[in-house]
Amino acid sequence: MKSEQLLAAALKDVYLFEMLNEKQMAKILQSSALINLASRETLFEAGQSAQRFYLLKSGQVKLYCISADGDEKVMEIVHPSQTFAEAIIFMHKHVYPLSAEAINKSELISFSMQTFKEILEQSTETCFRLMAGMSRRLHARIYEINNLTLHNATYRLVVFLLDQLPSEALELSQIHLITPKSVVASRLAIQPETFSRILTRLSRTGLIEVDGNDITLLNVEGLRALL
Repeated sequence: MKSEQLLAAALKDVYLFEMLNEKQMAKILQSSALINLASRETLFEAGQSAQRFYLLKSGQVKLYCISADGDEKVMEIVHPSQTFAEAIIFMHKHVYPLSAEAINKSELISFSMQTFKEILEQSTETCFRLMAGMSRRLHARIYEINNLTLHNATYRLVVFLLDQLPSEALELSQIHLITPKSVVASRLAIQPETFSRILTRLSRTGLIEVDGNDITLLNVEGLRALL
């Protein structure tokens, strides 16, 4: 019972559940299940029937599709405390549009889409609160699309690097990439070789220093000036 109370408290910080009352929260918790994935283990595949949505507790999960040429395109990298696949609740066809695979060892909680839908059907107020949360996420997605379509590869990579820092960071800071560089490149719509060339160029100009998966931002203000 204590673990369920701790989970309920943690879910209150997640936009999808923050508007649920105590009774609604108890109902969604009854539908939950814990899932452990090994590194590179598949959670679901595109086209598969969708009955559950997910919250990532630890690790990383990539959502991806395969192009007509057979290339993998990473659409999103899911981090802890983020939910995914919940949009399918509102779709006419309940299938996963993307595949999901653990980047490294991951722990997730799955929830019943049908149970969550029933909660929304019983409360107009809850529906409107959820719409407000989803609108905020939509604006964030529009910002991402602008970055991916309106700016060049260097801009996108610099934005990614700066996003890893606290907003007030001014001095040199070190970033450790726990996500493989190839996955980051795919998420930023950059070819892996281009990704490497940009890192090399930024290193030569003294803005960063690269040592494997450790990247030191030597000149944060200089990087911001590129934007």
